[in-house]
Amino acid sequence: MPFTLHLRSRLPSAIRSLILQKKPNIRNISSMAGELRPASLVVLPRSLAPAFERFCQANTGPLPLLGQSEPEKWMLPPQGAISETRMGHPQFWKYEFGACTGSLASLEQYSEQLKDMVAFFLGCSFSLEEALEKAGLPRRDPAGHSQAGAYKTTVPCVTHAGFCCPLVVTMRPIPKDKLEGLVRACCSLGGEQGQPVHIGDPELLGIKELSKPAYGDAMVCPPGEVPVFWPSPLTSLGAVSSCETPLAFASIPGCTVMTDLKDAKAPPGCLTPERIPEVHHISQDPLHYSIASVSASQKIRELESIIGIDPGNRGIGHLLCKDELLKASLSLSHARSVLITTGFPTHFNHEPPEETDGPPGAIALVAFLQALEKEVAIIVDQRAWNLHQKIVEDAVEQGVLKTQIPILTYQGGSVEAAQAFLCKDGDPQTPRFDHLVAIERAGRAADGNYYNARKMNIKHLVDPIDDLFLAAKKIPGISSTGVGDGGNELGMGKVKEAVRRHIRHGDVIACDVEADFAVIAGVSNWGGYALACALYILYSCAVHSQYLRKAVGPSRAPGDQAWTQALPSVIKVTNPSQPLAWKQLLPWMSSRPEVPSRKPRAGTLLPLKSQRQSQP
Repeated sequence: MPFTLHLRSRLPSAIRSLILQKKPNIRNISSMAGELRPASLVVLPRSLAPAFERFCQANTGPLPLLGQSEPEKWMLPPQGAISETRMGHPQFWKYEFGACTGSLASLEQYSEQLKDMVAFFLGCSFSLEEALEKAGLPRRDPAGHSQAGAYKTTVPCVTHAGFCCPLVVTMRPIPKDKLEGLVRACCSLGGEQGQPVHIGDPELLGIKELSKPAYGDAMVCPPGEVPVFWPSPLTSLGAVSSCETPLAFASIPGCTVMTDLKDAKAPPGCLTPERIPEVHHISQDPLHYSIASVSASQKIRELESIIGIDPGNRGIGHLLCKDELLKASLSLSHARSVLITTGFPTHFNHEPPEETDGPPGAIALVAFLQALEKEVAIIVDQRAWNLHQKIVEDAVEQGVLKTQIPILTYQGGSVEAAQAFLCKDGDPQTPRFDHLVAIERAGRAADGNYYNARKMNIKHLVDPIDDLFLAAKKIPGISSTGVGDGGNELGMGKVKEAVRRHIRHGDVIACDVEADFAVIAGVSNWGGYALACALYILYSCAVHSQYLRKAVGPSRAPGDQAWTQALPSVIKVTNPSQPLAWKQLLPWMSSRPEVPSRKPRAGTLLPLKSQRQSQP
């Protein structure tokens, strides 16, 4: 019969006997329910205790620290702890100089060493099975009483004083149409520990095969379902190994103590809009979903509506697709390296022939990507290289950009040439860029030519940068966004049928090359500004920020000074012909809490322009 002991009701001598396994009271309790919560144990030398505590505090997702024992009293878990396990079965792994050297049912033989050691209690994950039931899904327990599989990732935890290890995660397969319901149930029940760290392709976490977990039994992901990953306290095992201390102990996976200790970050029960997650599909190859709060998502939708105003009455309202700005910014937030292209030589009888719409929006986006510490480059027509080089130099000189960025050109030639440009050594497994962005860039029509809005062919002024967007479609891991205001811009192939039906000369000028996301704006510069602002919103969103960090490392406070200073200053935009859009945008931007107004240096800053010389 199971034997349960409330430790606070026992004298220290009785507790010592219990923890040293002198009583036949041991059994696996990883599935116990009720108000008690399971905790795993890590036992380390007293000298390492402060460092391990800070390591846990820096990685609260996988290592929620519930409490620790006082030195020399580790056998007495904090008030409220309960131990219940099965006699004779291994309960601890022993580590010597970083290597796991055996499993133990009792630590009695190490009683002297334990006097100078400290026990840490790490909260095991919330009840995922309960969340499944709340979302209307069947339980996915492994067969029998086995432990659900856990996988080592290539995501590093934040290191501290010798403690360093990769994140370990658990996985459950979830039907596509149940993803958002499950994620909301998990966040409601488990708070930060309940929020997934990844939804989609396991290889994005560095997991090669789901059939080979590091711990426990494998979970099968049936066709049509999506693997969802949560942080696991088994991450602590790698941390114990990494410190290479002469002696340490840790609970074997699935062997825990029960405690009523409260997590400092326990879920509030009722989620606010700032904590309710939305799930969005942002890539099919590789499969990838992202999440953001309802509050952040709604702000970006409002921003999408604002920039969708049609000052030229060109009929762009027919091109609008819901949530394209949201999905584009979510995809960009996950990117490490971004390639941006711009340039529409509509004034073919002038020198230079470029209009002013496009480069300002591109520079504004570059500035914010730099603030997010992403790699970024610009690619332009070779004949316009000097012009864009001067634009970037001026932006650096005026403080709009932190540093100079690469300005590239591409002359085309073949599919192989495009792949070689986009990938390191031409290998599609190692792309140089994660995301391509076109802002007011001339787009190739179905007949192979490039047209301005007046149906004039400007092909002789345009390099085949479209080929890179076409090649990216066949390279896993590269996404793309097109920003346009008339349907003849690169990336607008996604809405080409609407362009042909509703835009003047659309049957001729419609771009035939599509991007994954098509952001439609009354002026394309607005689209560049909006992408920067949407990224600000996402990085200030606690839900999305934790998802990006994979629940490891500290979060940055909303309104980070580096981010706010990199935002485009809409206060400087005063084009009388388009007052409505910016008057609507200003109150929205000013609603940001504690955002200082940007005070640019004297002179004209390119990212702050929105005027157009004429319709392209």
